[in-house]
Amino acid sequence: MAEKFPNILIRVSVEGLPKLNDSLRGIPDGFDRALKTILALKKTGCKDIGFSVVICDKNAQDLVKLHELCSYLGVDLGNSVMHNSWYFHKFDNIDKDREKAVHMEKNFIASMLQSPRRDLKGKLKDYGRAYFNKSILKRLAGDTSNYRPPCGAGEDFFFVDPFANVIPCNGSDEKWVIGNLKDASFEEIMNSQKASEVMKRVKNCQKNCCFIVTERHDMVRRPWKPIYWIAKNKFKLAFNIPTDFE
Repeated sequence: MAEKFPNILIRVSVEGLPKLNDSLRGIPDGFDRALKTILALKKTGCKDIGFSVVICDKNAQDLVKLHELCSYLGVDLGNSVMHNSWYFHKFDNIDKDREKAVHMEKNFIASMLQSPRRDLKGKLKDYGRAYFNKSILKRLAGDTSNYRPPCGAGEDFFFVDPFANVIPCNGSDEKWVIGNLKDASFEEIMNSQKASEVMKRVKNCQKNCCFIVTERHDMVRRPWKPIYWIAKNKFKLAFNIPTDFE
């Protein structure tokens, strides 16, 4: 697949470094398999490969080392934060040690702002992801609102599940199916009455999810915000000035 479609993005999910990853996932030698997958992908023509991690209090201590590993391998490190939704089949996820998670997340943000990557594109991606992680930091700290841009689900982005169902996002408590690509074209689905009904639910949603897909579109629309934040915090780190990454 990677050879046939070299422009696709591939992320291999891990929870942290070997011991922690295998313990949390319950898969013997799981990290070893994930690493072998990445090394095999590096031999293909695929241009965008890397690991992906879901941040919570249980794995926050491995974030910096995982980022350093990805930097030296020359692969990306995608990340999100723990959520509850129909997609994750969980509604009881909770961070039990917020203080630890917040402390480690700050170290992770600092690591990305001081990126050890050799290529400029990789450094810039790290800076942008550090900006996104300020929202994750606030979520880990227990903030319930006003920590991320308005959600663009169904307008800026959408999801298609393996059964061809078109849905606005994967963060809602229930699966809001707009239509199915086996029955109608994408244009017909998105201009349907069902789409209007689902979008009303999206506008009234109070989940306050924290996903990179929402932040990325806002960063493109208002680039001065991440540029200012990145410059300000890189300056503080360079001169050892305390920062809370606000």
